[in-house]
Amino acid sequence: MRVFVTGASGWIGSNVVPELVGAGHEVVGLARSEESAATIERLGGQALRGELSDLGALRAGAEASDGVIHLAFIHDFSDFAAAVQADANAIEALGAALEGSGRPLVIASGTPVVPGRAATERDTNAADSPAAGRENNARALLGMSERGVRPVVVRLPRTVHGAGDAHGFVARLVAIARERGVAGYVGDGSNRWPAVHVLDAAHLFRLAVEQAPAGSVLHAVGDEGVAIRDIAAEIGRRLELPTASVPAEQFGFLGRILAQDQPASNALTRNVLPWEPVQPGLLEDLAKGHYFA
Repeated sequence: MRVFVTGASGWIGSNVVPELVGAGHEVVGLARSEESAATIERLGGQALRGELSDLGALRAGAEASDGVIHLAFIHDFSDFAAAVQADANAIEALGAALEGSGRPLVIASGTPVVPGRAATERDTNAADSPAAGRENNARALLGMSERGVRPVVVRLPRTVHGAGDAHGFVARLVAIARERGVAGYVGDGSNRWPAVHVLDAAHLFRLAVEQAPAGSVLHAVGDEGVAIRDIAAEIGRRLELPTASVPAEQFGFLGRILAQDQPASNALTRNVLPWEPVQPGLLEDLAKGHYFA
């Protein structure tokens, strides 16, 4: 297949590209800079210059492909609504280019929060959730099956971890612990975070574009739920800092996320595709030390 990948030089994309290339696919990645283009080419792909807002470039990349994996997202939490709208515009442009072809359009989204239990692939976020906007974008994508597109949503957990993660939530927690002098958690720390190793996530994206049925919602979840207290304890051990409960406000925008119990299951995904997470879990990955180098 010739696969067009947005966000190809980002944290997840830079692992998806070699996963696809290693399976014999040709990859074209959207590159907004010379640096991004060089990264994509180093990973074995070809670069198509353009921004996420360049809908013409998105359409051109999609039209010349056998399938699309859309990973790019503007992670600007100061104007999240604008980021969600930019994502919606991109999804519509990509879908329009694939319309009537039966080709796959795979997008990244997030696992939902369901009070009292692990979220499944059939669950959705509440309408007042901060993630409701991305949920609406995923719903719009799934509706494209009526337009002759093979839509697939891959939901990512709060943490996609691994060597090289410099800007994810765990990397931010490590940075905050260093700054504050304490490895903190919110409340009693029993709230759970789902997580996945980036290589397991990349493998699922490949399987999704290759063979997931139209309308599939998949969970790229390795750890169903890791207690925030246990994450803080490992950070504290590695940094030789005390571990303690701290006010949510000390984590900035992360505080609200840390305060929620949000485990997620992958059982339905493993029934749909031959995918099993085989990489280290979050705590084992933290123990390797690369987050603290």
